[in-house]
Amino acid sequence: MSLVTLLPFIVLIGAMFLMTRSAKKKQQQAANMRNEMQPGTGVRTIGGMYATVKEVSDDTVLLDAGPGVELLFAKNSIGAVLSDDEYNRIVHGIEHDLKSDADVVPDDASSLTETDASADDASDDKSVDLGKKAEPADETADEPKADAAPAEAKTDEQAKKSDGGSEAK
Repeated sequence: MSLVTLLPFIVLIGAMFLMTRSAKKKQQQAANMRNEMQPGTGVRTIGGMYATVKEVSDDTVLLDAGPGVELLFAKNSIGAVLSDDEYNRIVHGIEHDLKSDADVVPDDASSLTETDASADDASDDKSVDLGKKAEPADETADEPKADAAPAEAKTDEQAKKSDGGSEAK
């Protein structure tokens, strides 16, 4: 047999070795994580339940899932051991932010309005341009007729939509 015929088998065996090596490394890390659990630590089970560790024994873990709720789990069912900040953020909604409180946006728009008297006086003097052009007084008589037609068309479209919905039922 030549080296060329053996090369695909060698590559396949090498790939299998690398895959099993990484899987063993992940299993070892998970086992170390489970062995380092302490009472009072927040955990997530493989089923997605968040709880606090109450007692740790060789193969089992007693979890406190809430007031008066204690659950016994196998150590292998612990999916992740969470840090205190992460557990509080997920379970209790408590954010530990290192940013200053000055960057917080208020719930209302009071801080967005101007409170200076000079700014209020300046805004009263100027009229607000809503995008309509000012027309001479002679053409204002024709204005209601031009605006009435689109308004009637809109109400007709709304009536058709509501009639179509009732007939479909």
